[in-house]
Formats: sequence, structure tokens, C-alpha cells
Amino acid sequence: MMDFLLYILAFIFALGILITFHEFGHFWVARKCNVKILRFSIGFGRPIWMRRFGEDNTELVVATLPLGGYVKMLDEREGEVKSEELNRAFNRKPLAQRFAIVLAGPLFNFIFAVFAYWIMFMAGLTGLKPVVGEVESGSLAARAGLQSGQEILAVDDHKTKTWTMVVDALIEHVVDGGEVTLTVGEGTGAVSTRQLQLDLGKVSIDDLAEGGILKRLGLSPRKISVPAVIGEIQPGLPAEQAGLAGGDRIVSVNRDAVDDWVALVETVQQHPGEQLTLEVERNGEKRSITLIPQTKVTEDGKTIGFIGAANKPPDNVFATESYSLLPAFGKAVIKTWDMSWLTLRMLGKMIIGEASVKNLSGPISIAQYAGDSAKNGLAAFLWFLGIVSVSLGVLNLLPVPLLDGGHLMYYLIEFFKGGPVSESTQIIGQQIGMTLLLGLMILVFYNDIVRLLG
Repeated sequence: MMDFLLYILAFIFALGILITFHEFGHFWVARKCNVKILRFSIGFGRPIWMRRFGEDNTELVVATLPLGGYVKMLDEREGEVKSEELNRAFNRKPLAQRFAIVLAGPLFNFIFAVFAYWIMFMAGLTGLKPVVGEVESGSLAARAGLQSGQEILAVDDHKTKTWTMVVDALIEHVVDGGEVTLTVGEGTGAVSTRQLQLDLGKVSIDDLAEGGILKRLGLSPRKISVPAVIGEIQPGLPAEQAGLAGGDRIVSVNRDAVDDWVALVETVQQHPGEQLTLEVERNGEKRSITLIPQTKVTEDGKTIGFIGAANKPPDNVFATESYSLLPAFGKAVIKTWDMSWLTLRMLGKMIIGEASVKNLSGPISIAQYAGDSAKNGLAAFLWFLGIVSVSLGVLNLLPVPLLDGGHLMYYLIEFFKGGPVSESTQIIGQQIGMTLLLGLMILVFYNDIVRLLG
């Protein structure tokens, strides 16, 4: 239940920020062009909260459906405009100003993505070092020469400190196909390196949605055996109440030996509300501690036990990608550009039939990603916000009527034609755009439901 609430709250918070920033782009540039703003709405439908502000008495609205927003401007096409305010009507503004106002929304999505990635790179994104575990015989990874225990140091010219960086670099090449050069070290921290050629020509975009690129390549990360050593203790829970402390190593539970942290967690989960006797090693001395795990009900209705203790990560297993102020900004700009170009290429592959539309995600999947990233800390959540913000920016620039890109397309036609697109053409375009967007909504909801059903 708690995870479900986290997913909902993270989803609403993420969309609220991204939609607000997008609409603020329209609002800010419109104000700079002296256009009167009637309403600034976060969400569609019935208002659930409203305030007025500024000299123009602009309505600030939060509406019931948080899947978008809009900025309503003074416009003769939407109602009568007083003669003294005609110069502030959107439709009376020069073409360049109208173009800038519409473009500002998607542009602010890219600006937000740069900001999110900038903070993320300064905070540091921590992940497992890319040390290879098992390699399937005859797989693409095996044919490239990858072996268990090797650490992937770079993909082409992209240095890779973590598995996340490896996957990101590989996905970019999957879209284009062809070979990549892997620089690998013989074991973590090894000085000797070698270069391997990995053929991605047989890996499709659809493989990414069916278990991930590592699975398709036939390799897996090295399994980490985490010792049963206490790292952090949550206050007020059984571990603290029983006297456990950071650095304690759990030797056995009810006289059954504990090999690693996973074994300890499984044992605790299997005994909710039951007394457990732990043999603990502290500063070279062994002692016995008794506790009773609290009961917790998971999302699938299973009852498990927990004591409120976290493990101590082993040394030399994790790495952090972080940068100082200016280098982090440069990385953020490059990351935003790379993600934008990757998103555009992915959409292009779908349009020409080289990638399946099952790769598209809807609100349910986005809510799950939002919750999972929020649970993994600030850097992971910023990474998620950056991806979604880039996606919103790219999608809104597509030349589809009703989207910002559709309006920009009309303005480009107006520029070359020397006059605005006829009202009848715009009405037909709106009907086409509405049909496309409705079809897209049905498709992504269908994809979400299929994913939920496994």
C-alpha cells in the first residue's frame, strides 16, 4: 500500500513539475510579447483550486486531470476582444512572436532537462561497477570475447563507471546498428586492458523491451555476495530495540548459519512476529541477541517480517559518476542532446516500422518508473525527470495538429505562403490531431495493461 501511494505521489509530483515548467515557457514569453494571459492551468477539466494574480487578474488553476495543461491567452478567435486590448491579443501579434510563444513550451522542457541532469551529475549517480558475471556460450557477448570477471571500462569513446552507463551507451548504438568497441579490464581495478568488437547489428530496439540489452547480448552483471553486516539501523524498530548496531555481523539465526545478507533477509521475512535468536559478532566478540520482527503486508498480499536494518555495501563494488559545477553543466547539455536525438530516432524507427509501438509507455508505467526512481534517491529521480522532460519536449515538437509542433507547422506555412492557414484547414487538422492523440492514448494504456499482466 505504501509503495502504491509512493507511485501515485511521485507521478503527480513529477508531472506537476514538468507540466508547470512547460506551460511557464508559454506564459513567460507571451508576457514578454505583451500578450494578455487569461488562465494558467495545470491539468484539464474541472478546476479543483483557483486563484487570481497580477494586473490582468490571470486565473491560476489546478484541474482534476493532471495529464497536461494550457495557457489561455486573449484571442479574437475565441471570443470578443475590447478595442483597447486588441494590441494584446495573441492573434494580432507578429508571426515571429507567435512562433516564439509556441516554441517556448518545448524549449523550456529541454532547459528543465539540462537543469535536472546538472543537479544529478553534481549529486552523483551511484551504481554497480560493470563487472561481467556469467556469459552465455555462443552469445553475442561470447563471440565478442567477453569473459566473466572482466570490467567494461568504455563503450567506444564513452567511459563507463557503472552498468547504467554501459547500458545507456549500448542503447544509443542499437538504434543505429553496427559494431562498437568495448575496452575491458582484466578484473576490477586491473591495469591491463584490451579492446573487443561487439556486433549490435542483430540487436533490435524491440529486444530492449523484452528483458533488456544485457539479456539479449547473453551476459549478466557479476553477482555480489554481500556479507550479513549491519550498516544502518532505523530508529524505533526491532533492530534498534534489540541492541543491534552498525558493524555487527550476523553469524546465525536460531543456530542456523547465515551465509550472506540475502539469507538473513529471507530468514527475517519468513518469521513475522516470531522470536528470533541472533548470534552476533561485534569487535571480535560474539554475543546473543533476541528480537521479534515486525509484520508487514506487501502489495501482493504476502505477510513478511522486517527488523529495520540495512546492510553495509562491500568495498570496491559500487562507483559514482559525479562532476564539479561547470563540468557537470557541460555533461548535462550533452546528455540532454543525446537523449533528445535518441528519442527522435526511436520515434522514427517506429514510424517506418523498424521498431514496435509496444516500446511506448503510458501513465501507469510512468507512475511505476516515478515511484521506483524516487525510492532510489535524488539522483535517480532527477534522471527520471530528465528523460520524461526530454520526451515531452520532443513529442510536443512533432508536426501534429493540437500539439505545439502542429501550430509551428502552420506558422511555417504562413511564413512561406504569406498568409495564415485557412480556418477550414485548421479545423480539419484539429480533427486529424484529435484522432491521432486519442489513438495514441488508447495504445499506451493498452501497453501498460499488457505489462501489468506480465
